[in-house]
Amino acid sequence: MEKKFNRTLVTAALPYANGGVHIGHLAGVYVPADIYVRYLRLRGREVLFICGSDEHGVPVTIRARKEGCTPREIVDRYNRIIKDSFEGFGITFDIFGRTTSETHYELASQFFRTLYDKGEFVEKENEQYYDEEAHTFLADRYITGECPHCHAEGAFGDQCEKCGKDLSPTELINPRSAVSGSAPVLRKTKHWYLPLDKHQAWLQPWITEQHKEWRSNVMGQCKSWFDMGLQPRAVSRDLDWGIPVPVEGAEGKVLYVWFDAPIGYISNTKELLPNDWERWWKSEDTRLVHFIGKDNIVFHCIVFPAMLKAEGSYILPDNVPANEFLNLEDRKISTSRNWAVWLDEYLKDFPGKQDVLRYVLTANAPETKDNNFTWKDFQARNNNELVAVYGNFVNRALQLTKKYYDGIVPVCGELTDFDRQTISEFTDVKSQVETLLEEFRFRDAQKEAMNLARIGNKYLADSEPWKVIKTDPERVKTILNLALQLVANLSIAFEPFLPFSSARLRTMLNVSEVPWDRLGAIDLLPAGHQLGEPSLLFEKIEDDVVEAQVQKLKDMEAANAAANYRANDVKAPIAFDDFEKLDIRVGTVLSCERVPKSDKLLKFQIADGLENRTIVSGIAKHYAPEDLVDKQICFIANLPPRAFRGIESQGMILSAVNFNGDLSVITADREVKPGSEVK
Repeated sequence: MEKKFNRTLVTAALPYANGGVHIGHLAGVYVPADIYVRYLRLRGREVLFICGSDEHGVPVTIRARKEGCTPREIVDRYNRIIKDSFEGFGITFDIFGRTTSETHYELASQFFRTLYDKGEFVEKENEQYYDEEAHTFLADRYITGECPHCHAEGAFGDQCEKCGKDLSPTELINPRSAVSGSAPVLRKTKHWYLPLDKHQAWLQPWITEQHKEWRSNVMGQCKSWFDMGLQPRAVSRDLDWGIPVPVEGAEGKVLYVWFDAPIGYISNTKELLPNDWERWWKSEDTRLVHFIGKDNIVFHCIVFPAMLKAEGSYILPDNVPANEFLNLEDRKISTSRNWAVWLDEYLKDFPGKQDVLRYVLTANAPETKDNNFTWKDFQARNNNELVAVYGNFVNRALQLTKKYYDGIVPVCGELTDFDRQTISEFTDVKSQVETLLEEFRFRDAQKEAMNLARIGNKYLADSEPWKVIKTDPERVKTILNLALQLVANLSIAFEPFLPFSSARLRTMLNVSEVPWDRLGAIDLLPAGHQLGEPSLLFEKIEDDVVEAQVQKLKDMEAANAAANYRANDVKAPIAFDDFEKLDIRVGTVLSCERVPKSDKLLKFQIADGLENRTIVSGIAKHYAPEDLVDKQICFIANLPPRAFRGIESQGMILSAVNFNGDLSVITADREVKPGSEVK
């Protein structure tokens, strides 16, 4: 039997307060969540929309260290930027809170202590990297090195941003501390773990059998974790920024951000409703829905439910409609490389065009697979759909009414078969849009809303009131009455998706509101009603505008690359004896070829003055193999052999990295004997 809910609690993933919000965040989480909440409110349902900034964790401390300020200064700044951006974009949170609030500190500490006292944690001692120069344990993101998969330098201890592989710090080749630049050492430390393996017995059937309606991408990721077998997960870490672990002997340890952050949903609700928050989190007739991106699926479908179940008094999520990722101009969005469209900058560059971005992001929503945003598509959807379809129909209907009837809704006369056929095409739009929104299919629901405008355009084009007015003026009254009813329907249907445009359209219709339950009706505007002044609902976007945005992206990325290049051009000092250990020589390239099934690796045969040697180097994207033959290049001769795709590499070719990432092989500027040492 289907469960009956009396209220809906909607949460949106807490954005990290170490940077702004970009279009990937909007498409993945905040636009679909806002559409859903607006829809529920229009239906008259009791709903709360909860969000806030996630202000603990390593990303914040890294940003603070980079900018030479405190973590508190970072989170204060970005909490304000993020909150202002959401408000400017029309996201309708009931509260946008913070995980540094006093309410959150108290509730998160209490939550941990409850689980601790119930014996829900296990204590483990393990080895973690420690920086002996900085006298601190290192979080995963504070450890960098060579990726063991793609061999890119600068991979983090938790992920390689080059190839996207998840990593653990001990997998890195030649790990270094991002704090001091020194090589870290492994030291023992104690932490508390949530034994997820203990919860798999109920978690697995709860998801796979009781929630078969969840999206396939969500279900697939959960099943893969179950197939591997859930493992205990640390809930504490060694860090000086966060909520202190509230037990004796835990000095210098804080709650791990993944444990602390989801509790923020609860604490923000309590901040908003100090006397009524438990009704939303502990009543079985509350429906809990989490809107997140795919990188948070495991935390919201497996980890957070395990936490809630272990505590014992909270409800569990009923649905987690997670989206996949949105790419930008056919590339992965990267905040570190500034390859992103930031919401606060969009609002400045495109004033009054919030709905254009909302429309495009919904039309390209990555609901079950990654999707792509391009400025050209942004322009095309605005010009060819919002302007040419929706805006064109509204403008024609209102302008013709103004021209023929001084902006007064004419009386509807006798309907023709064509009129009735048109009416039949949009009277069921309400049930169609509602069904799609209830199933979290926002992209299809918006298509149904736009279909109303297509119906209206076709109706006017086929009816040709500008011609009929000369021969049958009474017929034109019926045509325009019906067209205006369609316009009024559009103001309702698009309200969840394009709230700013719907508000402007209501002003043009001279109505304060049009109830959702009237969607599909043909008597929304009574005859004799005086319309407001018509104006363009949407404006065409010219080529130079989007070209400027593409160039802005490239300029920001280049500036960021140059800044990183300058910031990283000198590493920490080393002893001269360490340098002398390197045996750098000049060799002549005898042959060079691509390594099969790799788009990065080249295989070199090098004459080194002794015996010819094989070296594999990841520079295939920067050179054609034939261009390197006969060149005299510099290489490190005394590195231990390493295997790449079954090929033993006996050294490392030296290259210079330009600020834009291009590689240039180091060569001798005049011929020398192969095997000559570089001093």
